[in-house]
Amino acid sequence: MGKIFYLMGKSSSGKDTIFKELMKESTRLGTIVPYTTRPIRVGEQEGVEYHFTDETGFQKLSDAGKVIEQREYHTIYGLWRYFTVDDGQFVPGGDTDYVMIGTLEAYRSMQAYFGRENVLPVLIELDDGVRLQRALEREMQQEKPGYEELCRRFLADSTDFAEEKIREAGIEKRFYNDNLEHCLNEIRAYINEQRMPI
Repeated sequence: MGKIFYLMGKSSSGKDTIFKELMKESTRLGTIVPYTTRPIRVGEQEGVEYHFTDETGFQKLSDAGKVIEQREYHTIYGLWRYFTVDDGQFVPGGDTDYVMIGTLEAYRSMQAYFGRENVLPVLIELDDGVRLQRALEREMQQEKPGYEELCRRFLADSTDFAEEKIREAGIEKRFYNDNLEHCLNEIRAYINEQRMPI
């Protein structure tokens, strides 16, 4: 298979927007859509941001040995899982490179599964105040805004993306998203430098 370019960053740093823009542009970039047991949000579509399932669906995939990596979060709504499944979305030996979104923890698990040379980090950063404002604006659009969960996620980001964890993961290059077009251009150039030759 080709390279997996793994987009990650704290909540509301712009990962979804950057992902969608990258996917518009290239016939040689595929995606590996992760799974989640959390409820679908307004504006999301099944099979685009995630495959949405429940705990029973997760257990069936896990029992079948299909789960590559998984993370669980004890939210104010209960247990939510996010996980990646070996379900035929990626083709071993193919010439397609992939872009996917996840956490730092998931990135390291994907590297362990596919090899460090095949999973490359794209760490997106943004000022915490801007992120909080974006997160609040997004949550206000939901039918039932979950402000407590927003705050839990925001605070958890500080632990999940602590500097020592970033160093331990060997990530040196970062992409600052204060200007979307500039950030996209930097990420495009990085992907083009690192991807498989045609």
